[in-house]
Amino acid sequence: MRLAITKSLSPGARLGKNIYNERGHILLCEGLTLTQKMINRLVSLNIPFVYIQDSRTYDIIPKPPVSGKLRREAINTIETTFLDMKNKMNLDGSITIEQANVKLTQIVRNIMGELKRNKELMTLLADVYTYDDYIFTHSFNVTLYTLAIGLELNIKNKNLEILGLGAILHDVGKMLVPLEVLRKPGKLTEKEFEQIQKHADYGFHLIKNVHTVSLLVANCAYQHHERLDGSGYPRGIKGDEIHYFGKIIAVADVFDAVTSNRVYRKAMLPNQGLEVLYAGVGKKFDNTIIEAFRRAVAIYPNGLSVELNDGRKGVVSSQNEGIGDRSMIRILEEDGEQIKEPYEVDLNKNLHLLIMKCLDIQEPA
Repeated sequence: MRLAITKSLSPGARLGKNIYNERGHILLCEGLTLTQKMINRLVSLNIPFVYIQDSRTYDIIPKPPVSGKLRREAINTIETTFLDMKNKMNLDGSITIEQANVKLTQIVRNIMGELKRNKELMTLLADVYTYDDYIFTHSFNVTLYTLAIGLELNIKNKNLEILGLGAILHDVGKMLVPLEVLRKPGKLTEKEFEQIQKHADYGFHLIKNVHTVSLLVANCAYQHHERLDGSGYPRGIKGDEIHYFGKIIAVADVFDAVTSNRVYRKAMLPNQGLEVLYAGVGKKFDNTIIEAFRRAVAIYPNGLSVELNDGRKGVVSSQNEGIGDRSMIRILEEDGEQIKEPYEVDLNKNLHLLIMKCLDIQEPA
């Protein structure tokens, strides 16, 4: 199957994978022939990409990094914890975090376990979901990316668990920020941006009052918007003043933010998100962390249509372990014409070949 940009779909295309709502319930089934009405609905749901069936790529099946069951359980637990805390409407929300600590820690352990068992690179677009509330899904995704980085950096179990809990709670302070500010589609005023910035401070104070949670978890919430050059917030600290865990979560946080559909910005593909991170190397982000992330995830996910630097076009068919940007490519087109017998090219064994651009499915490949 191939990955397709939703807005470019034409009626008659057949879904390659199920599309789920936030609760994990199927909205549209694999194999369904799409109508224009269905396509319009997908666009309105802010689903940027879907998988489409294709006779020459039928065996390319992206695998999610963790099970759908664990994903649903994690997001439901995050949502319940955050909303319960919000309903208290004050910093007594610390009690909620303390009560939820056991469940949240178990979620982190379960994610760690599945990531350790899954030896393949993390395929970021393996399943397609709607996003009813960004903050809960974002907290889950950031935890997933953070733990993948931590495993790649060989952070040991107890510290990895603390790092994961810091990731899952990094944005908990946003529950004390007005919803109309969080969801504003246009540019924020200076006052509104100051309100957004306060979430790091709110999160720190909420978590540090929980005696059963490491202070490092609170610092993750406090420091995930700090930057190496001191341009971040809330304190504008720099370099080694920022805890290593804060630096890791900063990378995961920004990557998920730019690769997720938002009311004010469309989602980037994973390779574009990585470019955003590389643009900040040494100034905003730690290069060692970005390189670990690049090794852990499939920057060019299976099913993505691409063009190589020699003009050949094809689809990413599989990944090379530990090398997120040197994939296997199934060549489908040469010299501007489709070939009868597609074949595989391993970019890791052909270092002169590069992916020059990603293609919309509507372009022949």
